[in-house]
Amino acid sequence: MRRTDWLIGAVAGAVLAAGGITAAVASTGDSSGSADSSDAARTPATSSADAGFARDMSVHHQQAVEMSYIVRDRTENEEIRRLAYDIAQTQANQRGMMLGWLDLWELPKVPPGEPMEWMDMAGAPSPGDGSLMPGMATNAEMKRLGRLNGKQAEVYYLRLMTAHHKGGIHMAEGCVERCAVPVEKRLAQGMVESQASEVKLMGDLLRARGAKP
Repeated sequence: MRRTDWLIGAVAGAVLAAGGITAAVASTGDSSGSADSSDAARTPATSSADAGFARDMSVHHQQAVEMSYIVRDRTENEEIRRLAYDIAQTQANQRGMMLGWLDLWELPKVPPGEPMEWMDMAGAPSPGDGSLMPGMATNAEMKRLGRLNGKQAEVYYLRLMTAHHKGGIHMAEGCVERCAVPVEKRLAQGMVESQASEVKLMGDLLRARGAKP
């Protein structure tokens, strides 16, 4: 599957997932479907952890999707291409869910302040341009990945994605602790578990290539 076809499939999956999760979140309201004061009370504030996590993790996930697109064009190794495909599909779908929540809550998708304010980490030192949140690659690192091929691209991708996942796990654990919307807390816990498993897998793939995690 070439990149264009794969992108169309990922976007379509994200749209379907967003619709499903929006319905799931909406169903937590009044069973009659009417909007009343109790529904309004359940809508997170724009400064809440729920809104902050949805906004920030959507950006975090988008970079993982981009990184995975890049490596699939830079290697013929089916094991790495499968991993990249799985990560991109999963994170594109989850991103669609989180953007769907923000639409449902009628909250802006762009943070009113700095990234990570909801975890009291606003203004934390960044390793470089493009790295807005924990684990994110810099613009320079993304460009370098796009210049590498074969085994070099595989190793560099695995290292970047390992750091990316570890940062994502940290953010997801923050939502598990701070978020109030049950379905969002469950999604965050699922991210913690699935990404921890992928970190272990990527460590094995790096060692198989004679590289350190």
